[in-house]
Amino acid sequence: TNENIYFDVPISILESDIEKNTIAIMIEIRGIKTKKLLEIENGGEITIRGPYWNGVFGLKEINKQKNNKVLVIARGIGLAPMMPVVRKLSQNNNELNLILDKAGYKEKYIEDYLEGYKYNLIEKKVLDKGELSEEVKVLIKEFIKEKGVRYIHLAGADILTVKVIEYLDEISEQEVLLSCCNNTKMCCGEGICGSCTVRFSGRRVKRLCKLQADPRSIFEGRRLI
Repeated sequence: TNENIYFDVPISILESDIEKNTIAIMIEIRGIKTKKLLEIENGGEITIRGPYWNGVFGLKEINKQKNNKVLVIARGIGLAPMMPVVRKLSQNNNELNLILDKAGYKEKYIEDYLEGYKYNLIEKKVLDKGELSEEVKVLIKEFIKEKGVRYIHLAGADILTVKVIEYLDEISEQEVLLSCCNNTKMCCGEGICGSCTVRFSGRRVKRLCKLQADPRSIFEGRRLI
């Protein structure tokens, strides 16, 4: 028999309800591990370990936002982990501006979860051949320079965060506050096993399952493959 009853696959929580004692998660079926989930029948049981508490870098920046104009940029499966941040920003009475990119998905699969929130939605292609699209560059600059946005949350692959940081540097807006998804692979969640180890220039090693920091410091000097 297979004694390993679980796979070490970090999954973002889309929504939680402490009154009903339920959580909602969204999974992209890609490889052998996620395909095993298709074998579970309706009403079946699944074992989940967690939660781990470092799914977002820049938590203090999120908590600072109250009665402000804020911008959220999300792409692909990143739309799912965007939702807890949207909920927090909404609770703090911020004006929500969302730039969403379905990135190959047929529909905006979080539409039902956005019901009840007030937001300005813009659908655009965010990345073009590994670079920020010109349309999104224009929008980011407009939100910052003309609409007074001083905080951006980024929900997507690391390349999205890196390219936005580079663009903010390019337009001399390094003071704009940022938060982003933590896409590091986690296993023990305690900084012991080394699964989340990331190497930086100068032979520096950081374990990102516990490290809470500004996204700029996380990606500055980091080796990206």
